[in-house]
This record gives sequence, C-alpha cells and structure tokens, in this order.
Amino acid sequence: MNVWTLTGLGFNAAIILMALAWFIGRRLKNAGYVEAFWPFVFALVVWLFALLGGGSPLRKSVIAILVTLWAVRLGCYLVKRVARHHEVEDLRYRQLREQFPKRPWHMFFGFAQLQAVLIGVLSVPLAVASYNSTPTFATVEIVALALWLIGFVGEATADRQLDRFRLDPENAGRVCQGGLWRYSRHPNYFFEWLIWVAYFLFALAVPGGWFTVYVPLLMLLLLTKVTGLPACEGRALQSRGEAYRDYQRRTSSFVPWKSR
Repeated sequence: MNVWTLTGLGFNAAIILMALAWFIGRRLKNAGYVEAFWPFVFALVVWLFALLGGGSPLRKSVIAILVTLWAVRLGCYLVKRVARHHEVEDLRYRQLREQFPKRPWHMFFGFAQLQAVLIGVLSVPLAVASYNSTPTFATVEIVALALWLIGFVGEATADRQLDRFRLDPENAGRVCQGGLWRYSRHPNYFFEWLIWVAYFLFALAVPGGWFTVYVPLLMLLLLTKVTGLPACEGRALQSRGEAYRDYQRRTSSFVPWKSR
C-alpha cells in the first residue's frame, strides 16, 4: 500500500465518520455537535495511518498520540461549549436555518461532508510521515515536537483563560484582555496554527514531503480569512461595540505581540 492509497482510505473513513457525527448531531437537535466531533474523526484517521503505514512503529505511535491528545482536548472543549447551551444552537447555525428553512439538516449534511474532505486534505502530511522508516528522529522532527508542545500548551491556556473570563458574570459585555489575550486578539488560533506547522515538519523529514507545505498555508488562510478571525471579530463587534474596536486598535490580531 502506497501513501496515496492510504490517504484515500483515510478520506473514505472521514466521510463515513462525519456522516455518523451528522446523525448524532441531528438526533441531539444541535448542529454544533457535528463540528465538535471533527477533531475526534481526524484522530481516528491518523490512527488508521499508524496501523497501516509502512514506517517506523515508534514514529507512527508518537504522531498518533500527539494528534489524539490534541483531538481529546479540543474536542472535549468544543463539546462542553455546545452542551452548555444545548437548547440554543450557535449563531452561525441559527442564521443558516433562517437562510435555508426547508431542509436545514440536508444542508448540514453537506457541511459535514465538506469537513470530511478537509480532513482528507489536511491529514496528508501525517500519512506521508507514517512511511518514514528511519529509526531515529531527525532534527526537523525534534523541532516539530517542540513546536507542537508550544502550540498545544498555548492553545489550551488561551482557551482556559477565555472560558474562565466568560463564566464570570461580572465580565458580561466586557472584552477579555488578560493573559495571552493581552498580546493577541486570537491567541488560540495562533497556537492552533503552530500545531499544523508541526505536522508539516514531520512530513518534511521524508524526501519529497515538502509539498505538504500547503497544509499550514491552507490552515492559515482558513483561520485568518475564512472561518476563524472574520466570524469572531464580527460577533465581537456586534456584541461589544466600541470596547472591542479599542481592543482592535491596541492588540495584534493573530501573532502575539506587545500591546500598543
């Protein structure tokens, strides 16, 4: 089995598993759960690579464990956030229901399958790395491990700081500007991006693995121009107005930097 056959198997597995996630979300009557299950599906696909890839067992196990730790932390965080307001869907899904009132769950199924395609596209570096048979870790892989750890701890810290801020009733209508949020308006997205850069570096240790550079670039585009920053900034401006505009003027949008 070559790397492209393995990637195809991962793609098909993602389609089936995201269809299952859509079914669970429909039964729970909240489309937010479909998105929350995305990290778990990604981890299962990577374990498929670990089981069937022809590379070093140690390397495959390490990568699969890293992805699992990321998936469990992020997935549980998202499930908890959706469950906290289970009766009320996220604003994005409520708006989509208004735009497509006749068969919204058919539309959500399409979105679930798009997410499955995204899993197939983004998992390629890890499929490539699963064929690295070198018994020892290269320098670039050590860098990848360190970068992954920074991203994982940074994102978890940012999420915890924001969650704690939001749960305090005294902060209603205010802007979170403490901890990592003092240096970036979206530190969680920045550290999430570092994790995807780390996955690319694992593939870079394989001859020809450089072509997977599209993964961190694509994730950067998605986070900063498509689904990440634009949606969050729009909701924040709508709910916090001038206070958030002032925060925008003083604080870096993505890369943590000294506040102006």
